[in-house]
Amino acid sequence: MTLKIAQFIALVLSFLVGGVFWGTWFSLSRSISSLTTPTFLEIGRAIIANLAAPMRILMPAAIVAAIGTLVLLPNKRSAAFYCTLLGAALLVAALVITLSVNVPIDNQIRTWTVASLPANWTELRERWETFHATRTFVSIAAFVLLLAGNLMSPNTLNRP
Repeated sequence: MTLKIAQFIALVLSFLVGGVFWGTWFSLSRSISSLTTPTFLEIGRAIIANLAAPMRILMPAAIVAAIGTLVLLPNKRSAAFYCTLLGAALLVAALVITLSVNVPIDNQIRTWTVASLPANWTELRERWETFHATRTFVSIAAFVLLLAGNLMSPNTLNRP
C-alpha cells in the first residue's frame, strides 16, 4: 500500500508541475510575441508573482515523491523502475532548465518597465519561450513515464 500511495503522490505532483507549464505554454507562450510591450510586462510580472512561490515547493516535491517511489519499488531491474527513474530524471531536467534559464530571465523581467527595457529584450523573451516549451514537454514526458511505471508496477492492493 505504501508503494501505491507514493506513486499516487508522485503522479499528482508531476501532473501539477506539467499542468502549470502546459497551461502557460498553451495559453500564453505561443502568442506572447504578438502582445504589446506593456501587456507583455504586465502579464509576465503577474505570472511570475503567482507562480514563483508555489513552484519552489511543487517542483522539488514532485522530484522527492518520484525518488521515494523508486526506493519503494521492489524490483530495481523492472520496466516500472526504469520508467520511474527516467520520469524522475526528466523532472530534474525540468527543474534545471527552470533554474538555469527561465528564473534568471524572470528575475530580469520583474525589474523591467517600458522605459527601461534592455536592447535585447525580445531575444531574452524568445529564449525564455524556447526553454519554457522545452521544460513543458519534458515535464509532460516525466508524467507519462511515471504513469507507465505505475501501471507496470506490482499491484500491491490485491495482495493478501
